[in-house]
Amino acid sequence: MSIEFIVILITALVFDFLNGFHDSSNIVATPIASRALSPRAVLWLAAIAHFIGPFLFGTAVAKTIGEEIVNPNAITLNVVLAAMLSAVLWNLITWYLGIPSSSSHALIGGLIGAVIVSVGVEALKPQGLIVVTVALFASPVLGLFAGYLLMKATLFLARGASPRINWFFKRIQIFSAFGLALSHGANDAQKTMGIITMALVIEGVATEFIVPIWVTALSAGMIAIGTATGGWRLIRTLGWRIYQIRPIHGFVSQFAGAGVILGAALFGGPVSTTQVMSSAIMGAGSAERITKVRWTVGREMLIAWILTIPAAALMAALLYWPIQFLF
Repeated sequence: MSIEFIVILITALVFDFLNGFHDSSNIVATPIASRALSPRAVLWLAAIAHFIGPFLFGTAVAKTIGEEIVNPNAITLNVVLAAMLSAVLWNLITWYLGIPSSSSHALIGGLIGAVIVSVGVEALKPQGLIVVTVALFASPVLGLFAGYLLMKATLFLARGASPRINWFFKRIQIFSAFGLALSHGANDAQKTMGIITMALVIEGVATEFIVPIWVTALSAGMIAIGTATGGWRLIRTLGWRIYQIRPIHGFVSQFAGAGVILGAALFGGPVSTTQVMSSAIMGAGSAERITKVRWTVGREMLIAWILTIPAAALMAALLYWPIQFLF
């Protein structure tokens, strides 16, 4: 294997670690904020589920990332490396600022920017881009409505219940957090699996796009380690800044988010867990009272979401030439 492939492998694993570190807030913020579980317990619970997820739900998302966005013949190791580095940089920037953003958007934006500079716009696959765009932008809307409707249903079913029902909502978050982490691991670890398998095909190690079991294990392990570490800046944003989360909000938003994310993973749609969960939290809060939600925080997230793909594409385009020079 070439030095360049080894650099790509290391960069992909760093991205996978940061994906777990960056996106752990989506899974653990509500159980921590509602005091359903201790921070360390829920982080380890999420890490275990993240490791298991990629083995259970296939590789549809990995194939979308690896084959459906750009023409495989136009992808070189330099393109992959530029895309990965831009996604890593964007994750670090948004983590430092405490703004939840999408690792999926960053990776896809990086691929688009690097390919356009390397080969040209004609290397992009319009049909695949449409599928990815629909998945990325429809999923937050689905998360918002799912959170809203499930909250309305839960409030109706729990009407007249005593305050002791909070104990039930706290305990059930053990299962909802585990299910959400499974769905997140199934969707997000596959993005790294797709990148590494793509590099294996380019390198000639693999003759077709089939994800090897060692790639699945390595990707699952790195996202699990990143999750166990936890990105506290983002946990504070999702857990406390949107509104004061109670056990019922944690339960509702986790179940609503898990349903949307797992459905996307099974159909091969690389969605943003950050977007889905943020929207589900807002939907659950607004079902009680529209003014309950601090919509200014949502506006900050929306700006970050809109900027992610063009920003990552621009960074990848700028990184491509020095990488081309070095290799």
